Amino acid sequence: MVAHLLRLKLTLLRNGLRRSPWQLVGLAFGGLYALGIVGALVVALVMLRQENNELAYTAVVLGGSAAILGWGIIPVAAWATDMTLDPARFTTFAVPMRQLLTGLALGGLIGIPGVATSLVALATVGTWARGFVPAVAALLGASLGVLTCIVLSKVVTTATASLAASRRFKDVSGVVFMIPLILMGPILAGVSQGISASAGFLPDFARILAWTPLGAAWSLGGDVDAGRPGEAAVKLLISLLTLAGLAWCWKVLLERALVNPPYTGSGSRKGGKLGLFALLPATPTGAVTARALTYWLRDPRYGGSLIVIPLLAVVMFFQASQGDSFGILAMLGPLTAFLMAWSISADISYDSTAFALHLATGVRGVPDRLGRALACLILAVPVVMAFSLVPFMFTGSWEWLPGVLGLSVGILLTGLGLSSVVSARYNVAVPLPGDSPFKKPPGNVGQTMAVQFGGMGVLSILVLPEAGLIIAQSLTGNPVFGWLNLAVGPILGLVLFVLGIRIGGRWLEARGPEMLAQLTVNR
Repeated sequence: MVAHLLRLKLTLLRNGLRRSPWQLVGLAFGGLYALGIVGALVVALVMLRQENNELAYTAVVLGGSAAILGWGIIPVAAWATDMTLDPARFTTFAVPMRQLLTGLALGGLIGIPGVATSLVALATVGTWARGFVPAVAALLGASLGVLTCIVLSKVVTTATASLAASRRFKDVSGVVFMIPLILMGPILAGVSQGISASAGFLPDFARILAWTPLGAAWSLGGDVDAGRPGEAAVKLLISLLTLAGLAWCWKVLLERALVNPPYTGSGSRKGGKLGLFALLPATPTGAVTARALTYWLRDPRYGGSLIVIPLLAVVMFFQASQGDSFGILAMLGPLTAFLMAWSISADISYDSTAFALHLATGVRGVPDRLGRALACLILAVPVVMAFSLVPFMFTGSWEWLPGVLGLSVGILLTGLGLSSVVSARYNVAVPLPGDSPFKKPPGNVGQTMAVQFGGMGVLSILVLPEAGLIIAQSLTGNPVFGWLNLAVGPILGLVLFVLGIRIGGRWLEARGPEMLAQLTVNR
């Protein structure tokens, strides 16, 4: 039965790659990326063989502890991970629990994360290959460490199965998972500074972790090499008890999950509440605005933009603290305007087959384009205004505020007009409704990149007048150019906004059925 489960995992993986060539390409790129990281870590671990025991011990224990912690945390946030052997699928099969647990655990090793972790763990044998006994102890510790990683991830995913079945949990976790990715730069910089400032603390910290379930397994080779067999024996017992305890927890949770599978129904809803539709005018433009605002507030593919913007401010303030504060902070408002305006350049693609609602109700092109743009404006205007103003409270260079404010407003209005045209003319491959914002579906990657980068290039050309006035103020130091920009930006932006709404509306009316047909194919 265990071998059958492993063959099933491999068959499902193979068939998935055959069904989608782009999935095969994505796996190849992911494999190459993982191979580069794994290769670097393996080389580093082998080279640690030449270093003293304390340095190697610290590196191995800290790295192994981080691996176990990562395997316990990432499955909660990355809910779209591989679930080809989802335990809920075995509810109607009388598979013995011991064989099911073994098969699912070994199946967790099949895939890029499992293979990468196993290879890096085995490299610790090279670190402690300073004698036969330390190498054997390191091999035993690596095996226990990898199994602990796998079983811990299974415990976490099984315990949160009912949460993961919730659409709201998927939406929130998908957006929250973006936060550490965006803040990766400041986080790594802070960690590096902390390590540099307290490098002497790390060996002591590693020795503490070695007595915990996180680091006990990874310390066996180092303890034996240092002549501490008694400590190694106690830590081996800790590792075995940890693995046994996790396996028992997994068994209990899995039994409960197989008897009571997670319920994914939507439940009963009370009618009569129109939400935003009751607040906005009962016109085609008002209805489209309400629908688009609902997307912004409830769809993680849109909500991710709302999370990225304040995090972008954090990153830019961090960068400003490392160098020229004015040059970086002054661009916070214009950059925010650019991102918010371009975020609706694929809004019909995000609609997917729900775009049929617009066609069936006979909404004209201009109200459709205007409603979507107004929804973005309602959210973008206060953010852009604040991010254009706040930086000058820190820098004190108020003479630049009119020019930057005019540039921000011009970019926002111009970008919304251009996005209204682009989204009415081109379909791009985007995550489907309900999918993770990080998921890249198969599609015409070349066209998608051409549309996105081409549109950004056109937008850069359209805002050249505002950018030229900023450059003129920078070269001459004359604030008159900034005040002139405060008038040029909104006026020119409003003209291009109206023009984009009209052109986009005309194209949408002419190509509506073709757009829906393409959206259906992309699904």
